[in-house]
Amino acid sequence: MDDIHFMEEAIKEAKKAFEKDEPPVGAVIVKDGDIIARGHNLRESLQDPTAHAEMLAIRAAAARLGRWRLSDCVIYVTLEPCIMCAGAMVLARLERLVYGAHDPKAGAVGSLMNLVSDERLNHQIEVTSGVLAAESGALLREFFSSRRK
Repeated sequence: MDDIHFMEEAIKEAKKAFEKDEPPVGAVIVKDGDIIARGHNLRESLQDPTAHAEMLAIRAAAARLGRWRLSDCVIYVTLEPCIMCAGAMVLARLERLVYGAHDPKAGAVGSLMNLVSDERLNHQIEVTSGVLAAESGALLREFFSSRRK
């Protein structure tokens, strides 16, 4: 039940990105049942290739907690993270990742590779995928369909 609630919050963030003409990806970070950070894609707005929803949420969570280790936090993301974001999650020592839609072209948490579960790294993250995937995927399809018109 909590996973659905927090994914709904991530979808709200994705809708904010959509309104800014950004690919609609949203993220929230949760600690002890409370949202401590939010983010949505701002790559185009900021002209920053690292301004993915996950990266912005991770930075905000670290700033709020005053530490870079987020080992007691869960991140909810509407789209399977890319290599950069999955790597940042490992480096931040996030406890768990919950994501919605799979990303067969750039996903690094099962689609192209599984970076967050790679035992060669010093940290692995528990993953739950497919939470509200239909809703997350529909938002992305709507965005890209409108861009092609």
